Amino acid sequence: MSDFDIYADILLMATVTYLIRVIPLLFIKKPITNRFIKSFLYYAPYVTLSVMLFPGVLYATGNTFTAVCGAAFAFICSFMSDNYALASLGSIVAVFLAQLISR
Repeated sequence: MSDFDIYADILLMATVTYLIRVIPLLFIKKPITNRFIKSFLYYAPYVTLSVMLFPGVLYATGNTFTAVCGAAFAFICSFMSDNYALASLGSIVAVFLAQLISR
């Protein structure tokens, strides 16, 4: 792959990313009043982040059992409190203990 191809790829990705953000600003002038669209736009970032992160969580440890234990602990802990640092640290400890048990 030549340097030109790499720069062309970067330029194409930058253009697509820019257009995705600018086109709605150009065409949507009035406030959005539709409840369905407002709800969709509210939850879209959370869904996108979850879809991108979840496969990585399952393969992060190299062992599906320990990864599921860590994810389950983080899921439960984040619903029980708003302390996400505690959920993260607790899931790390849960993965560590699950790895000790599964050996």
